[in-house]
Amino acid sequence: MRMKSLSPLLAAASLITWSVASPGMAQEKAEPAPKPESLRKRKVPEPSKLDDFIKDKEAAILLGKALFWDMQVGSDNVTSCATCHFHAGADNRAKNQVSPGLLIVDENGQATPDFTFQVRKPNGTLQKGDFPFHKLSNINDRNSTVISSVNDVASSQGVTLEKFIAMLLGGAQEQRSVVADPVFNVNGLNTRRVEPRNTPTVINAVFNLRNFWDGRAQDRFNGVNPFGRRDAGAKVWKADKPHDQKQVSIDLNNASLASQAVGPPLSDLEMSAAGRTFPDLGRKLLNRRPLALQRVHREDSVLGSRSLMPQPGISISTYAELIRTAFKPQWWQGSAQISGYSHMERNFSLYFGLAVQLYEATLVSDQTPFDDYAEGKKDALSAQQKRGLELFFGDAKCANCHGGAEFTKATVHHIEKERLEKMIMGDGGKAVYDNGFYNIGVRPTREDIGLGGTDPFGFPLSESKLARDFGDKVFKKVIGVDPNEKPKKNDRIAANGAFKTPTLRNIELTAPYFHNGGQRTLREVVDFYNRGGDFHDQNIADLDPDIERLGLSNEDKDALVAFMKSLTDERVRRRCAPFDHPELFIPNGHLGNENTVYNDGFGRARDALMLLPATGRNGATPLRNFLE
Repeated sequence: MRMKSLSPLLAAASLITWSVASPGMAQEKAEPAPKPESLRKRKVPEPSKLDDFIKDKEAAILLGKALFWDMQVGSDNVTSCATCHFHAGADNRAKNQVSPGLLIVDENGQATPDFTFQVRKPNGTLQKGDFPFHKLSNINDRNSTVISSVNDVASSQGVTLEKFIAMLLGGAQEQRSVVADPVFNVNGLNTRRVEPRNTPTVINAVFNLRNFWDGRAQDRFNGVNPFGRRDAGAKVWKADKPHDQKQVSIDLNNASLASQAVGPPLSDLEMSAAGRTFPDLGRKLLNRRPLALQRVHREDSVLGSRSLMPQPGISISTYAELIRTAFKPQWWQGSAQISGYSHMERNFSLYFGLAVQLYEATLVSDQTPFDDYAEGKKDALSAQQKRGLELFFGDAKCANCHGGAEFTKATVHHIEKERLEKMIMGDGGKAVYDNGFYNIGVRPTREDIGLGGTDPFGFPLSESKLARDFGDKVFKKVIGVDPNEKPKKNDRIAANGAFKTPTLRNIELTAPYFHNGGQRTLREVVDFYNRGGDFHDQNIADLDPDIERLGLSNEDKDALVAFMKSLTDERVRRRCAPFDHPELFIPNGHLGNENTVYNDGFGRARDALMLLPATGRNGATPLRNFLE
């Protein structure tokens, strides 16, 4: 067993060294401080069999960028993937951004959601004073008097609750019916629903082995949904000749972004009317002009040469045309309809996932002061930032989990061959855990068990628990590789309340923080770690062992915050290539407030939209931080 100091989700203040040894186990000497690495030297992961599907990679990237930003993807013709990822790859909206405790479970793991709103009601606006969500009389003492504590989540608004009925007029119109929402409403008028976890950034997400906070977006893409090999029934359609179509299983490695991409478009919390399928979405989009509702900057780094400015859209007339250019014909040329859908409609999830993955793989932010410093430019960091770096990579051992060039070890590079690992827990006991996922005591474990959950097919999301409860053969069948650790039947698993370690790159721009969005500033994050978390004792059975009191000085805290700001890529802040984008109309709650809204005529509150203008490769005005 390798003893490891496991830093939490934002471990930049985790200044603790190992002082715990279990009986019969000698403490190992501290490992040398890791050398800072530049992301410019890290190879971007890519599926090894990508050429089996992609005919023209540049066309596929163009397709992916169009799909990611296109408001037509949403059932409401407003909500795109980018709607929740428009600000440094994340979301900085403050109005109508609160979700209640929807993911709470009881001691038996049964759902017991809390539907009450404690911070702000639907269509309310978050204020600086609402943070942090767990307020203490002494920010350095987790056992001091609790002023207030809420199980609400600051997250992202999606669509209003509706039921999908059918595609009309050959796919030109999506027929839906409004369903009264008992949770997200003001005076009985539906408001946009809000996700139960904070939105992570998509920038640099290509380096993650798995995606989503709970890791459910698998690194193996099945062409249909986020669950990879876990869904044995997932198949796509192949036609080597136009008249010869058959269903086949596919299994693309290094494709967690594709797995993630195909989740939100069908979610009735995020983008879709309930019951819509990917063939339905294909029918809607295939004959539409990409970005038909949005203008594209003439100097957009991917789309600019096809811009129709000052008119919306691009010069490629339909998504079908773009798919035929990007993908090999066996994945779209079938001539017969099956179950009422064309070949291209039935495979739309395949195109969507791979194209969005290829676009997001270009969103790598490696032009930071830190990267310059790591490559030998010693004046790239200030003296204060160098002190923060010293703490981060030295005695603080923050880099144990936020290490490597990606500033997270939940990555292909770090854990592809060491997915499972043993560690000493916060209470001194031994456990097996999924590398890169930790419980850090942000909220009581049962408010959101995260990695401790189960997929729709009955398998644990935790690969450690899968290996223990189902054995080696099932593990290999479901994950695609043999387990590197083989937990015994009675071995302890650390999964409940664990979440994927996020990257710290551009962290200055991606507030609010943690899976519940409960901290507004980096200083609040550092204060959280300095006091040893907020729910240390309550979560001790699953707690990361580094969550302990640190005794940081104000100077130490400031240095760590300053260092984290050196991880900001100014291209991200200014929305320069490759982070430029089309125009976007973003729902920002509804006209009115949490007490009064206005009927749109269909039982929904009337939207308030804000305009994000299109940018070109040279960018635009800098992004403003959350609530600033």
